[in-house]
Amino acid sequence: MAKKIVVLGSLNVDSIMKMPRMPLVGETMALTDVATAPGGKGANQAVAAARQGAQVDFIGAVGQDANGTFMRQTLQDNGVDVSAVTVNPQVPTGSAYIMLQANGANTILIHGGANQALTLADLDEAIIAQADTLIAQFEVPLDVITAAFKLAKTHDVQTVLNPAPAVYDITPTLASLTDIILPNETEAQLLTGIPVTNDETVLNQVSDALLAMGIPRSIITLGDAGAFIADGDQRWWAKPKKVAAVDTTAAGDTFIGTLANELAPDMHNLAQAVDRASTASAIAVTRHGAIPSIPTRDEVDQF
Repeated sequence: MAKKIVVLGSLNVDSIMKMPRMPLVGETMALTDVATAPGGKGANQAVAAARQGAQVDFIGAVGQDANGTFMRQTLQDNGVDVSAVTVNPQVPTGSAYIMLQANGANTILIHGGANQALTLADLDEAIIAQADTLIAQFEVPLDVITAAFKLAKTHDVQTVLNPAPAVYDITPTLASLTDIILPNETEAQLLTGIPVTNDETVLNQVSDALLAMGIPRSIITLGDAGAFIADGDQRWWAKPKKVAAVDTTAAGDTFIGTLANELAPDMHNLAQAVDRASTASAIAVTRHGAIPSIPTRDEVDQF
């Protein structure tokens, strides 16, 4: 039976600007290409979970514009239910401006639009209550995330928090409602105040700090260095799959969506779920774009 996953998150239309490198201050540089694509951390994670076989519902908002129609249709085309995606006539659909360098590294600017206008009234308790897992990111308001996680725990639904971008502090209430948190190294540093390096001693300190907040499990994603996992007192480093990266835009989102689909209710299979998520992420970085790069279940099986 397919796992039921609800994603509470962002829907953005991405403008992808390809360049040899980041320009210096005051420098004018010619772009090598410009493209438009569907994106947003929420959308990416929802599609990743759906392509791994999950039954996915999305809770979010778009503007009453062509981009909003485009994003709703994109989710539907990828098997994601959009009945809980509201249309806000007051603000535009969210947008992101991705500066993609020739080495595959990216820098992203975001305009929240309808994502940041999401309210408690937009939450659908019935959809959350029927889920196995609820995923949220920090591209929607913190009070909405907290309320959704409260509903999830009321109905014994597993909660997965991606604190990206790290624009909010983790409140004690949100921490107590979170089953597993997945920051990258930058987000982990902003949340804990500890400078993150690829050093096991430091990563243990960061994991301890997240645990002290009241969150029982954490995965710190470290790009091409893999991921550092803490499940209570158990710690291990999941090394990455070796591939030639061309675009890292959706790597973290692919990891999270895949992980959420694989996790057992008690997370006893966390190591195996991380391994599969790492494989899916490795495939994604070998392809251009966000949603177009996310692999199917069969592709992960065959890797």
